Amino acid sequence: MEWKTRPHLTLACFNDVDEQKCIEQLKKFAQNHKRLPAYVGSIGMFNDTKTIFASPIMNKSMYQFHKELHEYLNAFDTTGWKWYCPDNWVPHCTLALTQEDDDSVFYKASNLLLHEFKKVSGEFISIGLVKITFPVKEIYTVELC
Repeated sequence: MEWKTRPHLTLACFNDVDEQKCIEQLKKFAQNHKRLPAYVGSIGMFNDTKTIFASPIMNKSMYQFHKELHEYLNAFDTTGWKWYCPDNWVPHCTLALTQEDDDSVFYKASNLLLHEFKKVSGEFISIGLVKITFPVKEIYTVELC
């Protein structure tokens, strides 16, 4: 299955989002938050879902950014998405989803990344709203100040 989405960190997941209300909150949030430096320095995996990911090096500012975003979006239902909430969040950029594949695909992808992964630096420059479908539907994106 292909997600067909750009590299990103998922900051939150919600059920039954009022898209217009969410977009307004994201606009307000972006006006009050600056771009953040990004340094992706390691890889990891969630064994239960056979997901392989790249991990950003986190700092206090990034955790504060995440917490404040959840405060802006606190009207939305997070039931079933606790792993994306503050104090439970494992920031990651998914590289491979192999749960529906034969185990050999997971091991082959893991081996490839162990040998080929290179650290990357840049900036987190925007925040957005997407709908989790196949492929992912980008609904709204706004630049951080």
